[in-house]
Amino acid sequence: MVHSSAYPDNPHYITRNGWLRAAVLGANDGIVSVSALLVGVAAAEPDPRVILVAGVAGLVAGAMSMAAGEYVSVSSQSDTEQADIKREEMALRDMPEAKFEELVEIYRSRGLSPETARTVAHELSEKDALAAHVRDELGLSDIHIANPLQAAITSGLTFSVSAAIPVIAAFFAPSALIAPTVLVVTVAALAALGALGAKAGGAPLLPATLRVVGWGVTAMAVTAVIGWVFGVNV
Repeated sequence: MVHSSAYPDNPHYITRNGWLRAAVLGANDGIVSVSALLVGVAAAEPDPRVILVAGVAGLVAGAMSMAAGEYVSVSSQSDTEQADIKREEMALRDMPEAKFEELVEIYRSRGLSPETARTVAHELSEKDALAAHVRDELGLSDIHIANPLQAAITSGLTFSVSAAIPVIAAFFAPSALIAPTVLVVTVAALAALGALGAKAGGAPLLPATLRVVGWGVTAMAVTAVIGWVFGVNV
């Protein structure tokens, strides 16, 4: 069966939600966390070799942690979704009439007349009752359903790529300018990330960019304040 679309060459942005959220999260965390780590190390030991080791260690550990965290958290979401789907499957088997009326009421609540709602519920139930309930009662679809592996891979990769930016900047910067260089590069990288995320998600460019830069700089500022309170230059 051929499915027509009003956007055959440019699908809806919502279809990107599964990987875009994980990508922005991983990239943002990679830039901010590794930049803060490098600035702290540079303050204690401005040797480029030491900084490179610390940065690479932070990159590898962070990427693995991010990927594992995404996989575990999204797997929990997936488990919940599958449990609800199983419940719907059992309910359809044990009380099909009640579930049919439930579907009719869902369509009535969305504005269909009682007759149309009953007709729609009947035709969709005849085709695939479980799919109808999963979509219209639980609100799940192929677009929204959790994908742990996709989230883990996307987040781990984007963390690695983004974390490499401040590492490279710190390694090539003069010893006396490592901290300010990393900070400037971090802000620029956050701005680029915000713009790319907005472009990929079809969102307004300026608000998305300011949001990413603002929260990233805030996180690093909080780190600096904590270091100052405890007498450590970070």
